Amino acid sequence: MKKTVTLLLLLAMTLSMTACAGKQESSSQTESSLTTAQTENCTAEPRQTQLLSPTKLTNKMTENELQFVNKHELTLLDEFEKPNADPNTEHKVSIEFIKGDTETTRKYLDDNRDMFTDEEYDHELRKLQKREEKGSEDLFPSTVLVDGYILPWLIPAEYDFYDGGSYWFITTEYDENGEQKEARPTFSSFEEYLEYVRDIDTEWGYSEELVDTEIMYLQIAYDALKSGDYETLPEGSVDRSDESKNFYNVFNNYRNDWEYDREAVEAIKDSVDEIRIYDEEMGKEFTVHVTLPPDYDKDKTYPVFFLTDGIWRFGNCPELRKCMENGEAAPVILVSLYYSYDVTDPDGEMRYCDLVINRELLLNFITDNLMPYLCENYNIDCGNSTLYGHSDGGVFTHNALFNSDKYENQPFGHYIIGSPALWGLKHYNEYEGISNDIYMNDYDYFDRNEKLDKTVFLCAGSQEDPDYADNYREGDDTTLEGVAKLKERLESHNAELTYKLYESHHYQYIPEMLIEYLKETYPC
Repeated sequence: MKKTVTLLLLLAMTLSMTACAGKQESSSQTESSLTTAQTENCTAEPRQTQLLSPTKLTNKMTENELQFVNKHELTLLDEFEKPNADPNTEHKVSIEFIKGDTETTRKYLDDNRDMFTDEEYDHELRKLQKREEKGSEDLFPSTVLVDGYILPWLIPAEYDFYDGGSYWFITTEYDENGEQKEARPTFSSFEEYLEYVRDIDTEWGYSEELVDTEIMYLQIAYDALKSGDYETLPEGSVDRSDESKNFYNVFNNYRNDWEYDREAVEAIKDSVDEIRIYDEEMGKEFTVHVTLPPDYDKDKTYPVFFLTDGIWRFGNCPELRKCMENGEAAPVILVSLYYSYDVTDPDGEMRYCDLVINRELLLNFITDNLMPYLCENYNIDCGNSTLYGHSDGGVFTHNALFNSDKYENQPFGHYIIGSPALWGLKHYNEYEGISNDIYMNDYDYFDRNEKLDKTVFLCAGSQEDPDYADNYREGDDTTLEGVAKLKERLESHNAELTYKLYESHHYQYIPEMLIEYLKETYPC
């Protein structure tokens, strides 16, 4: 989500997902994570008991990232109606105003005099004088709704363009080096402002239909504000975190892309926390599902089973949780991660981009942002927690494991590397001129360390090599050949390794494997 600061106002504007130029060679459904704790149904002592102290990790989220986080009830099952794009129908405008005082505005102008040209400064003073004529208090349209949907952009006030004036706001932009800088977009007309909105949203990858509808809604709201034909809402009455009111998330609602058994999720929905979280480094918003175990006790400590590819793996959580209910496994917190509901990735290009190409950025986010945040909200035993990834996700967990020693935070003690598509990483490295020795030597982990202090579960499907035969190039290891070589390297360093080939193709074995892993790693 983009946050734009205007004079005396904070505008929350939804970020789109940043597209990646990298082309996915192949990907498939998978990724996971696990956790454990003792339950009354268990008859044997689990590996770790709930008497352990929770792990303390250092949260390195920025102030903006912390402000964006929103933990709420599960909305995956909710139905959302797309905004009405017909300009010929009647549309209702509702506006929540906030109060500002002209004295504060004058001080802001004086303190930031160097930001304005002489002409701009004189105009702002004249505009201020017009507002002062109304009294000491001033009203700003802070939240504007059309047909009940919150517009993601502010609407200029009636006096902004008077007497040839301009509308402007202060925002944060990023330069070519990724460094933040302050910017002040300025517009001489509302039409010019709309073109700016159109260009930004098109750049962010929003569909033409969404952008056209958004522009129409902005025009409707602006006309209503000028004419006074709107409903005034009490200050503080609009819940901006309400997913059903979020224009972008409702218009681009891809909940139907998620794969799960609706009845099974309905049965556990009261035990699921849903978290929206944004990462500035990646410029992306994520959806996190935290599935709490039966008889969850907030005063006890539990390991986490962390599943990537939540679009598929959250669908496994009801069955995993049932194992805990039946006393077949100790209680753990199930965490799954995927993009926000307003993002679709049908070709898997974004997934490949983040799990393979931008794997270090994703690892930074999980290690220094997400897991520390979760540790602040739940009592977690990180040393007994598991990070799971499959296919492109297996490339990611391989990277995460062998770069874990570089981090102050240690959120996981166990790693699942499932069917890692290392040949996909090889293709990217060759295209970029990067040496493949980096990952083939396990990121030089054993040059920096005498031994591996994590446990590894390495797995694949015995029948999966033909699944991606068309993607292998001359000189490539197949998936199984890459797995076999990784197994040999781990064994040569006496790593604590469990290795298993399932009678399966590329991803079909995952549900069985997750249940088996849960029972064996977190026994009752």
